[in-house]
Amino acid sequence: MRTLESNTSGSVSEFILLGFPCRRDIQIFLFVLFSIIYFLILMGNASIICAVWSSRKLHTPMYILLANFSFLEICYVSSDVPKMLANIISQTKSISYAGCLLQFYFFFSMCAAEGLFLSVMSFDRFLAVCRPLHYPIIMTRRLCVLLVVFCWAGGFLWLLTPFILISQVPFCGPNTVDHFLCDLAPLLALSCAPVSGIRLVCGIVSSLIIFLTLLYILGTYFCVLTVVLQMSSGSGRQKAFSTCASHLAVVSLFYGSVMVMYVSPGSGEYPGIQKFVTLFYALATPFFNPLIYNFRNKDMEEALKKILSVLLKEIFKGSKSHI
Repeated sequence: MRTLESNTSGSVSEFILLGFPCRRDIQIFLFVLFSIIYFLILMGNASIICAVWSSRKLHTPMYILLANFSFLEICYVSSDVPKMLANIISQTKSISYAGCLLQFYFFFSMCAAEGLFLSVMSFDRFLAVCRPLHYPIIMTRRLCVLLVVFCWAGGFLWLLTPFILISQVPFCGPNTVDHFLCDLAPLLALSCAPVSGIRLVCGIVSSLIIFLTLLYILGTYFCVLTVVLQMSSGSGRQKAFSTCASHLAVVSLFYGSVMVMYVSPGSGEYPGIQKFVTLFYALATPFFNPLIYNFRNKDMEEALKKILSVLLKEIFKGSKSHI
């Protein structure tokens, strides 16, 4: 393990991400496993973006929001997994001070943006089920664009205060972070000054975005459930449930893991549990998102089949011309 490096002011200039300390053969297995999962996440979410972009039938607010959500998932998982993979097979496992702070900022900003996107998508489903006649008037293309901008900007602005506060924390050594990414708790544990105030502010900011978005989603789906149960038509009720089921599944995956990590008392005190839960919400939602939406949505299936048929035709033509 590399010894502590310091800059001219005597502060830490790099961190060591401990990651998953285990035998070399297990590290190689983890590298292959996480590489496959990362590749599948990229391909799955990219397929949703391509399907929405290529099919005019999917040029609606619901699918535009879904395509942006899938793009967010690609950015979200790319903010930590490539570095994690590099550190698994690396002997040094180092990350620069600036790189560590930027990884923290981008990863958790996109985590906050994910909560905002899930809230906006629940608002879209609320309008579609509870206000079907007013839906085209309210959910215009302009409003859809504004909501997308709000989600992206809101996530990055929300984490600006914690980012600025952490950048002011002095790190004199040691510099070993017992995690595979630059998370808040293990970083603050390395501070050589009291950080109780910073920890409190960051905790409040994190809790607010989690609880506000979750309560909003639960509120909208309570209204949706009330309207659905009052429907006299069985087919209408089934259609409404199927429309919301995919989104609710993704919400359950994301908030379930985040609540275990940041709300359960004492969960952050055990590095093993902390790594496992962080790994789960960093990979699970991006991995299952395309599976949930592609297999439960007929319009998405049709668009993907068209894309595949076009690709196969082009490949067949190319191979035929070479012959």
